[in-house]
Amino acid sequence: MTAVLVTGASGFIGRAACTAFAKRGWQVRAAVRDRATIEGAQAVLGSLEQGWPVDDVDVVVHLAGIAHQLHGKAAESTYHALNCEATERLASAAIRAGVRRFVFMSSIKVNGERTPIDRPFHASDTPQPEDRYARSKRDAERVLAGLSGKMEVVVVRPPLVYGPGVRANFLRLVRLVDRSLPLPLGAIRNRRSLIYVGNLADLIVAAASAPAAAGRTLLAADGEDLSTPQLVSEIARALGTPARLIGVPVGLLRLGGALTGKRAEIGRLVDSLVVDASETRELLGWRPPFSVREGIADTVRWYRTAAR
Repeated sequence: MTAVLVTGASGFIGRAACTAFAKRGWQVRAAVRDRATIEGAQAVLGSLEQGWPVDDVDVVVHLAGIAHQLHGKAAESTYHALNCEATERLASAAIRAGVRRFVFMSSIKVNGERTPIDRPFHASDTPQPEDRYARSKRDAERVLAGLSGKMEVVVVRPPLVYGPGVRANFLRLVRLVDRSLPLPLGAIRNRRSLIYVGNLADLIVAAASAPAAAGRTLLAADGEDLSTPQLVSEIARALGTPARLIGVPVGLLRLGGALTGKRAEIGRLVDSLVVDASETRELLGWRPPFSVREGIADTVRWYRTAAR
């Protein structure tokens, strides 16, 4: 039986990944900081600072890291320590233990923060990270590239991930739609790539097992890009409530973001970020098992029972 160690196993993506591996008959070791029950997996205690035991493991899937916004002078070094240096230590330990493959969860933010509506990101694009988090992920990718001759390395770069357990901006948007509040987003004409956590978990298994994935950077996406108004409408459909969209000019939205210190948040609503994951699909023979509508419906079911 093939054994996999999944770091960050108690997190949003980690739980879904552990479930996906277990369903396919893998022996799953859930690397966690604190004791947690992960269905279908054996918990292994450790941390980013201390690492986790990797003996008798065939594949390491490294999802653990720090993503939330840090501020202040120490932020850059903290991101680098936890997202880059910790990755290097774990990968080095995996090489010493004879691990065959190392799958690293990076971010599409390594490519950049936005695209023209008709020019998507590709895996071969020159990285253009704009913030500390993205730079730390890029640096970790560079470190792993230097180790690829000693162990198979696969990098996965997803855009925004949604599904049961999602937090931050996506959950806030669901709550706003659920309250039937008028949203000034009707005039936005953009395209955003997303990925449902069930699709990402399925891709992680493919990245861990497909021979063609070795040494590759894989961009991930559902393959159904939505504008912000379309996303609101799909969420409203799943909630069974009208989508109350008001056509406020995008220029006014940007001005409001600048005046309120929310420039980045408004940018994510009005800008395009399109991911071309066709190379990933063709290389691995992979297709997302769930549609966007199915993913949003599943997210709303969880929201109604656990997050309201």
